[in-house]
Amino acid sequence: MNLTSRCKKKDDRQALLRLVIVSVNEEEIMNRREFAKLMGVSAAALSGIPLGLTRAAGATKGGTLNTIIQPEPPILVTALNQQQPTLTLGGKIYESLLRYSPDLKPMPGLAQSWEVSPDGLTYTFKLFPNITFHDGKPLTSEDVVFSMTKMLVETHARARAIYSRIAKSETPDRLTVVFTLKAPFAPFLTALDCTTGPIVPKHIYDGSDYRKNPANAQAIGSGPFKLKEWVKGSHVHLVRHDGYYRKDEPYLDEVIYRIIPDAASRSLALEQGKIQLTQWNDIEFYDVARLSKLPNYEVTTKGYEYFAPHQWLELNNRVKPMDDKRFRQAIAHALDLKSMAARVYFGMPKIATGPVSSKTKFYEPDVKRYGYSVEKAKALLDDMGLKPGPDGKRVTLKYLIPPYGEVYQRAGEFIRQSLGRAGIDIQLETTDVGGWADQFSNWDYEMTGNLVYQYGRLFEEAASTIDEAKRQEFYSKVQKILVEDVPVIWMFEAAYPTFIDKRLKNVTSTGVGIHESFSSVYFG
Repeated sequence: MNLTSRCKKKDDRQALLRLVIVSVNEEEIMNRREFAKLMGVSAAALSGIPLGLTRAAGATKGGTLNTIIQPEPPILVTALNQQQPTLTLGGKIYESLLRYSPDLKPMPGLAQSWEVSPDGLTYTFKLFPNITFHDGKPLTSEDVVFSMTKMLVETHARARAIYSRIAKSETPDRLTVVFTLKAPFAPFLTALDCTTGPIVPKHIYDGSDYRKNPANAQAIGSGPFKLKEWVKGSHVHLVRHDGYYRKDEPYLDEVIYRIIPDAASRSLALEQGKIQLTQWNDIEFYDVARLSKLPNYEVTTKGYEYFAPHQWLELNNRVKPMDDKRFRQAIAHALDLKSMAARVYFGMPKIATGPVSSKTKFYEPDVKRYGYSVEKAKALLDDMGLKPGPDGKRVTLKYLIPPYGEVYQRAGEFIRQSLGRAGIDIQLETTDVGGWADQFSNWDYEMTGNLVYQYGRLFEEAASTIDEAKRQEFYSKVQKILVEDVPVIWMFEAAYPTFIDKRLKNVTSTGVGIHESFSSVYFG
């Protein structure tokens, strides 16, 4: 997950980078009015919406899961938007052919079985019978082919890079899909999750302007939950899809995602037991240690294995002086990542060494390292001719703060202070989710932060061979090239605390964790 996805042509350095990583996880009990006020929404907006756990004691079927989504997603259709809030919530609405275990082994999704030809070119998937969309229409092999070879290759940058490798699609019957690739592509079977390959209804989207289709507001998928209502600024209310194809699933009656922009209010909602689940950075890192002591919750960082999120400082290489490798290397030396990890993220992340996470396959540890050294940074800047002025400033650049929580504001402040010691003056800018995505996609920024998922990495030579040793050789080579050229500053292998009510089961049972469909989640 990228926070967003670019569709425009890129510089050679950043194009290579995108090829490597495409796809490679207070004391007073408040009444309803007080809680609504805390959340920044009206009591009327919460009227009729269950607060807290509602189920029969000891039952495994039924109940309401209250959780958080922040920031509020711009849309719920994951085929059209790949920002983290959309993917988290949309995973309950849309499914794909496969799911993945915590160790990233493929498991049945919409497909109950699959076969790969010995030459690695042909993939045959058998769908489960009786799958229906939320509008009651059947999901068939035609919907799969339409989604993967037409809609997604136009609207989903990550999917385009993968599914455009399909040379031929066949639908021998309503439950069979056969894809023949143009050339062997080893990561193909690892790129069929709900965030990369959401299956949409052909009967709704075929022949339409995908982005302007009125059905986008309804978010019609085939997942275990369907949209009941979306009250902007308050909540997104999902209810059970009674036509779901898996026997007895979903177990929950409904899932309510509450939009709570304020970090203190999110923490208090957890303390008061008004929510049973948090994800990503719903809970700010400085509050994790304190809230981990709450007796009703367990805390885990599992469920992000498929994504292995990587946090980096995005540099627009089209803007001077960031088109000069020496300047980018100077920034790498000027950032005190050890202190940043401790002070901003309270020790949760691991410092990254390059574009590939050490948590994933094909990681190469033997790459150039940029130790923290203001003096080395200054020397590189001097070598470029960027001398400090009377005020000590060598250059002024703008940093666009990602609108994904208060931690990104603090990270921006830390980056500003760190680079300032080397004479690089940083001016912080803020925007909303839509504005950030628009500026980022159109290269209308100088610096910003980004969080990207690893998925299965895409480097042409490595991807086109099924020999594991050869793939490692290619991936190692490209990691060394990129770290030397440093088109972005790789900062952290991110880790996120997921707080789970101890009565809630099966939340992080797959490699996509909280992005999963939640069809098997239940209160026990």
